[in-house]
Amino acid sequence: MAVSSMQAVNVIGLMEHIDEVITVLGESGVFHPDDVTSFYKDVKDFTHLQTKNSYAEPLTNLKSALNQTKRSFPLTDVSDFSPSFEELESFSATTTAEIDALIDKRESAAVQLETVKQNLSVTNHFAGLGVEIEKVLKMKYMKARFGRLPKDSMQKLEAYKDNDYVDFAVCTEDKTHCWGVYFAPKDKVKEIDKIFEGLYFEQTDLVGDNETPNERIKEYKQQIPQLEKELKKAQKSIDKYLDENKEQITRYLSKLEELYLYAGIRSKALQHNNSFIIVGWVPTENKKQLKRRLKKIRSIELDFSDAKEEMDKRPPVKLKNCFLAKPFEFYTEMYGVPKYNEIDPSLFVAITYIVLFGIMFADLGQGLILSIVGILMYKIKKMKIGKILFPCGISAAIFGTIFGSVFGFEHQLDPLFRMFGFKEKPIEVMSSQNTNTIILGAIGIGVFLLIIAMFLNVYTSFRQKNIGRALFSTSGIAGIIFYCATVFGLVAELFLGMHVMTLPYILGLIVLPFILVFFSEPLTDLVNGEKDWQPESWGGYIVENLFESIEVLLGYVTNTMSFLRVGAFVLVHAGMMLVVFVLAETVGGVGYWVIIVIGNALVMVLEALLVAIQVLRLEYYEMFSRFYSGEGRPFEPVKLSID
Repeated sequence: MAVSSMQAVNVIGLMEHIDEVITVLGESGVFHPDDVTSFYKDVKDFTHLQTKNSYAEPLTNLKSALNQTKRSFPLTDVSDFSPSFEELESFSATTTAEIDALIDKRESAAVQLETVKQNLSVTNHFAGLGVEIEKVLKMKYMKARFGRLPKDSMQKLEAYKDNDYVDFAVCTEDKTHCWGVYFAPKDKVKEIDKIFEGLYFEQTDLVGDNETPNERIKEYKQQIPQLEKELKKAQKSIDKYLDENKEQITRYLSKLEELYLYAGIRSKALQHNNSFIIVGWVPTENKKQLKRRLKKIRSIELDFSDAKEEMDKRPPVKLKNCFLAKPFEFYTEMYGVPKYNEIDPSLFVAITYIVLFGIMFADLGQGLILSIVGILMYKIKKMKIGKILFPCGISAAIFGTIFGSVFGFEHQLDPLFRMFGFKEKPIEVMSSQNTNTIILGAIGIGVFLLIIAMFLNVYTSFRQKNIGRALFSTSGIAGIIFYCATVFGLVAELFLGMHVMTLPYILGLIVLPFILVFFSEPLTDLVNGEKDWQPESWGGYIVENLFESIEVLLGYVTNTMSFLRVGAFVLVHAGMMLVVFVLAETVGGVGYWVIIVIGNALVMVLEALLVAIQVLRLEYYEMFSRFYSGEGRPFEPVKLSID
């Protein structure tokens, strides 16, 4: 539950050496540039070195051209390659123009081929006509309309049987339309067109050229192989060009990507007369190496300072976790990274998420399957969630063993329990006698985790030197005493038969801590040394906080009751599998096992999704709200991702 130690770095030097400095910072892959104005207040005499990234246009043009080829060009190390900007710009322009020309030839061939195929498809519907289309279309006194009419509209033609010109000659049919032609005298064509338009007639443009449809179809079929050959030839030309220039394209593309990234450092630098200043952050573990490389550049002055001394500049955060917590950084980053002086909750999330998921999804067989699926998701698809599902599946298998559930079979592990001296499995989920125990156990888990979350808040507050919040907030020491005393008192009175809710107990452990929480805002400011710690009006403060105190009390209750879903999902899982077995027994025979397999698959998919969401909700809304802000900013070093 830690973040990597950071160092703030200031680099000052002469303008003639700025490119060397930027190259060293960029090649290090560990430098996070920052705004100079966040480090220095008086910068009125400074000017920005660069407002526009000069490498953006040539890089964008080259990548756009390469994307059209549908070929990938993995980036490579080009630290030994130093072309000038003019050379990069010229290569980008030339290569882009050459690729675009080849692409245009391919697209032209593709368009021609598609047009011929469409014409062939349409003309096929009129294959039975033994007339030349061009002559029909150029008739002097009659107009012809070729196209298609919905089959439903064919029946509606009966309504126009008194009009001799409303007639549709059908050539062919498909599932939805009749294809054919209608004729109309030149002086009545508008009237007839309007009628057919109302019948949803769709006109088709036929290319005649003094040929019958059959003759035209024959020509189309001859053209298609030729055009396909041209298309393949155009694609081969593209492939040949890319193969011949692959190494050069890769080097120039990589260099443009590199310099585009490095220009981001330049854009944050400021200039004063003939000097420049660049500021940023670097992990402490990389400080010596970077310092050694920068010191080799003449005129450079370096200044490093610990990020703990620069908290007002919001140091970026680089998460640093063990193998168990590493995959759960995904959830932490999704919520928001911690502040530099805030604890990283990834390990806490890892432990609580795995345990809660295991309890709610408890099944030995399904848990093992889920673990295998998680491994495959990560190995094949590189999905981060896969590395989370693996330990969750193992946890589900462990709790499934405790509950005695294997693919929904509730007594397959009974021999195992008898080996350990049990007469039967220790927890019978479907027994009505255990329902209350499961529900109360879920609430107990919630109470325990909320108390831990509140202690984490106390630790974080002391770490951030916010003593007032550690002592008086709803998740501070006063809040912990109030919550623990209230819960223990209720449990003792209702379940243990102990009379602990005496007047001294209530006044000292419940009322007094709550009063401290009630006045937490002025007390926090007072303890933290704020001069203006008193509210403008004590009466107004009390009235306002009376309403807020209701929200605070409801917060304790709702946060605790939210953990009922843990017990509920234990029962839901068993209930869903019970339904599967009832359906399987109803079908019987071979269908029994078919239903069992399909039912298990459906339950696994549905419940894995629901449990994953519900546990994440508990993490974010019930626990994170007690101790974690997630208002930090991630460490984003300038680094070229080499494949």
